[in-house]
Amino acid sequence: PPPLAAGPRPASVPLSFAQERLWFLHELTGGGAALNNATALALRGELVFGALERALAQAVARHEVLRTVYRVEDGQPRQVVEAPSRLPLPLIDLSGLGEEAAEAEARALAPAEARRPFSLAAGPVLRLSLLRLGERSHRALLTLHHIASDGWSLAILVEEVAAGYRASLAKEPRRAAPLPLQYADFALWQRSWLDAAELRRQGDFWQEELAGAPPALELPTDRPRAPLR
Repeated sequence: PPPLAAGPRPASVPLSFAQERLWFLHELTGGGAALNNATALALRGELVFGALERALAQAVARHEVLRTVYRVEDGQPRQVVEAPSRLPLPLIDLSGLGEEAAEAEARALAPAEARRPFSLAAGPVLRLSLLRLGERSHRALLTLHHIASDGWSLAILVEEVAAGYRASLAKEPRRAAPLPLQYADFALWQRSWLDAAELRRQGDFWQEELAGAPPALELPTDRPRAPLR
């Protein structure tokens, strides 16, 4: 493949092939929550709300894919990077319920939040909400759409927000180097490399490799196959 480098970029960019697949599945399933990546983080000790808010805003400003929306232009999905803006950070106070009841309520709210769908066209594709269980006990519910994240990148985001939070508490500027490449740069590079001839070449390879493969993977199960997954 040619070298991967950032270059001039139009106002809207085609999706990478992986993003296009996820966009299609999102539309096919009616925009449900099957493609949500969610995690719940226990925060112990005093929480400075403003410092966390600033750390989240810094991470979103640094990573364009966290503020990208996906709109259809001329029948094709395109990604549009929006300007950095303040992300809502709702706080739900459960501390008045008592320790056990607050914990039970948090355990109920976490999966409900994880199942809340995203609008890829309107954005954002990232949500963070806070549950206050007590004076020094909080739960952070972080959810991203799979079109913008996976388990590996989710961990990077948590690390960056934590580093930004520590820097904000210490009243030090967060010294994170600008990213030399953004995901939109990769998408443009991938599309320019995998042109019609290259796609045909790779498609021909796999057609030959998979010639004679069974049309479906029939596994023994204890129930008949459902008409829909």
